Amino acid sequence: MFLLSAVLLGLTAALARAAIFRRPLRSYEVRCSWLVFVAFLPQLFAFVLPTRATFPDHWAPAALVTSQIALLIFALLNFSKPGFWLLSLGLILNLTVIVLNGGLMPISPETVAVIFPQTAASLPLGERLGTGKDILLPAEHTRLGFLSDRFLIPYGAGHYVAFSLGDALVACGIILALWALSAPASDTAATRPDQNLSISR
Repeated sequence: MFLLSAVLLGLTAALARAAIFRRPLRSYEVRCSWLVFVAFLPQLFAFVLPTRATFPDHWAPAALVTSQIALLIFALLNFSKPGFWLLSLGLILNLTVIVLNGGLMPISPETVAVIFPQTAASLPLGERLGTGKDILLPAEHTRLGFLSDRFLIPYGAGHYVAFSLGDALVACGIILALWALSAPASDTAATRPDQNLSISR
């Protein structure tokens, strides 16, 4: 939800900017965009689709790490494009803390207590949090805890979403990449107006 909000914000900002300055949205070439699809497949089955309920816990770390690596390769291949350096940095931070903590994103009991106040006390430490991509770890057992899902943002009434420093950088990268679609042609590696993204292999 956090990153989806970044996509919506970036698109809204780009469309508003294009409308204000009366210029069309422009596109720029990205390489190996198919990697994004490949990267999200493991996460879809492990954390999103109904299959998550039967997805083995011991496979979840492999699904998350594989997904993060594929996304990082895509970001690095397009490092020179608008926002992709932030995407790359955020993905590196997330991948680092995930790998160092057993393949899942660590989250502290204190953070979980804010998100799930009714059930937090009964959740086992050192285990995957439900069917998600977090692992419940106390601060003293978390490597690079400052990179974990330790920040909270509210949505709705009494609901919160946890995110990491890496997530914040990825979100900023997404917003900048989409914002660039409404830039003047001289400011980007833009092609012609309303052209689909060109894909290089």
